[in-house]
Amino acid sequence: MPPPPGYQQGPPPGAPQEPVNSHMGWAIGAIFLFWPLAIPAIMAASRCNAAVAAGDYMGAQAASEDAKKWAKLATIIGICWYVLSCLIFGLASCGGLMAANSAATSTY
Repeated sequence: MPPPPGYQQGPPPGAPQEPVNSHMGWAIGAIFLFWPLAIPAIMAASRCNAAVAAGDYMGAQAASEDAKKWAKLATIIGICWYVLSCLIFGLASCGGLMAANSAATSTY
């Protein structure tokens, strides 16, 4: 007997019970930290969404893990880059202030 009209069939057997997280938000946020690695994260998250729409839950899970990996790398490298830049800028500023103070207080 066929199912009644409008009947929604669940995911196939072996599919995860919870929806697959594509990590698209994290990938988009990583653009502001380190864009060279955030672009592959966004592409993997898009592949994840396309795989879920096609019913390929195993492919979606693999793409989700790939997106998470790239987004995590972009976040870690971006944060380290910004911290290192702030430290270098801070040290250069302190050195410039010390040189200016030394020049202002020295007498000839």
